[in-house]
Amino acid sequence: MPLRKSGYGGKVAKPSTPAQPTLPEILSAGGQSIDVLRSEAAGCEACDLYKLGTQTVFGEGPEDADLMLMGEVPGDQEDKSGHPFVGPAGKLLDRALVEAEIDRDNVYVTNAVKHFKWKPQGKVRLHQKPNAKEIAACRQWWTQELAIVQPKVLCCLGATAAQAVFGSKFRVSKQRGDFFDLVDGVVGTATVHPSSILRADDERREVEYYDLVDDFRAVAQRLAS
Repeated sequence: MPLRKSGYGGKVAKPSTPAQPTLPEILSAGGQSIDVLRSEAAGCEACDLYKLGTQTVFGEGPEDADLMLMGEVPGDQEDKSGHPFVGPAGKLLDRALVEAEIDRDNVYVTNAVKHFKWKPQGKVRLHQKPNAKEIAACRQWWTQELAIVQPKVLCCLGATAAQAVFGSKFRVSKQRGDFFDLVDGVVGTATVHPSSILRADDERREVEYYDLVDDFRAVAQRLAS
């Protein structure tokens, strides 16, 4: 299914076709409850990341949320606590949502990959980017989350999440803030991951933070329309 930019002007955008099965097929199949899905995912061994992670870090939030945020992979603190976006990136995310007047309590928050991927660096567990096989193995979980929640907007945070949804040719640097029809009633968009702002130098950090806030304000406007 072609993805059409559904922002102002009706311009056609051309990210690559999502991997099979298509999102319409998944959403039309419906889903069970998040609690049941979380229980099933707790024992997932579809890739080797379960050997690294302390536990599966599943999504959280209302099952009828209008907004679903999807990041890349749990971090160190998320892996230890079992909750998504509770570390430094999560705190920055919370602050940006407040400035955009979006209540996180009304948002469903998850990751494209549910286990923490890391390598040791001294006493630190250093985050590693998941590979294509690991991302594909976890597609079964976030697509079912999407089928249950069926938000008005799915906002991907960072390239890993965006490419999991829109395909490998999607570039956040070029297409961030655009809205694309995924299925009837659900649009997708992408912005940077909050962790990228934390890694920015002092001169860029504030600028990039407020660019993220602006992206969230556009999401809030879309939700209100």
